[in-house]
Amino acid sequence: MNLQLENKTALVTGSTAGIGLEIARSLAQEGAHVTITGRNAGKLEAAAADLARSTGKPVQTVLADVGTAEGAAQVIHSVAAVDILVNNLGIYEAKPFTEITDADWLRFFETNVLSGVRLSRAYFPGMIAKNWGRIIFISSESAMSPPPEMLHYGMTKTAQLALARGLAMATKGTGVTVNAVLPGPTRTEAIPAFLKSLSSNPQGTAAEHEAEFFAKNRPASLLQRMIEPEEVAHLVAYLASPLAAATNGDAVRVEGGLLTTIG
Repeated sequence: MNLQLENKTALVTGSTAGIGLEIARSLAQEGAHVTITGRNAGKLEAAAADLARSTGKPVQTVLADVGTAEGAAQVIHSVAAVDILVNNLGIYEAKPFTEITDADWLRFFETNVLSGVRLSRAYFPGMIAKNWGRIIFISSESAMSPPPEMLHYGMTKTAQLALARGLAMATKGTGVTVNAVLPGPTRTEAIPAFLKSLSSNPQGTAAEHEAEFFAKNRPASLLQRMIEPEEVAHLVAYLASPLAAATNGDAVRVEGGLLTTIG
């Protein structure tokens, strides 16, 4: 399928690995001119080289911590306008509620929520002026089913749903859409350590940790395995395309059937 993204410009945050890297790859493969961001120079350079090799297209890079006001400002200065903004940057950790400090709550909110607010605020007016654009927040199934082992993370994911829906209301009658994507547990580089931290047998294998996680922490999952980053990326690429013009203000699931509610 041709997603009609040839020569569209796209910015993907938190894109040196995992879901963000695969989103950047999918968009570039469809012909978009992609900019990726990261705060580690070595990882950013390696990701750019990987994308160039696999897609045959160079990508622009911005070395910045988008989870800070200064980093977001640096990205906005480096990239004046975009057709597609994917707010993917996010952090997570398992921590008992009573041990989550004020600093933890603020750090998660600034990184996971304000990073997207700042960039959307900068690029949204230009999209409206051109009468075309896409803003996509990478949320989580945790937005609708907050996990007790990381409530601070779940709170930020729910906030992203409110942002996407509220901002979409301001696109009425235009060619701009704003949506949120809800991945389920996805295989990223930090997942092995996360699953190990939750396991009753930290000395077990990675496969054992994953099986226990789904049996104990996510028993409602129909997939009963980690989602692969590219499985999320394919959906994001479609939502970024002109073909998805009728999907706006939505929370689109790619969570392996973990959520049990309809709608």
